[in-house]
Amino acid sequence: MLRPGDKVCASNSLQEGGRGVRFLVEYGGRFVPAFAVRHTGRVAAYLNRCAHKLVELDWQEGEFFDIEHHYLVCATHGALYDPASGVCVSGPCRGAALTAVSVREADGVVWLAGIPAIVVK
Repeated sequence: MLRPGDKVCASNSLQEGGRGVRFLVEYGGRFVPAFAVRHTGRVAAYLNRCAHKLVELDWQEGEFFDIEHHYLVCATHGALYDPASGVCVSGPCRGAALTAVSVREADGVVWLAGIPAIVVK
């Protein structure tokens, strides 16, 4: 389980539109899976759970992108998410969003910058 300031992975572990890196973060007092990917040159990270149902997105471990490498895809429901914002652009949860995990990239390393806050609605 990673804490803010911990190393997520080496920067070169994340290739443009390629496999993501999975890791665990604390969320709501539990350890939950998260992932980081690279898209349009930037690293984005999210909790690994669909906004529609609380199932993990990857269809094989670390495989989050659709066939064209444009969107993150939920293997269970086929929902498509914008990798930059986490917003669902197609599928049963259109308009909802993945929960972002704060990361930063410096000196060839992706670092966990913060854990997601729980939003009470």
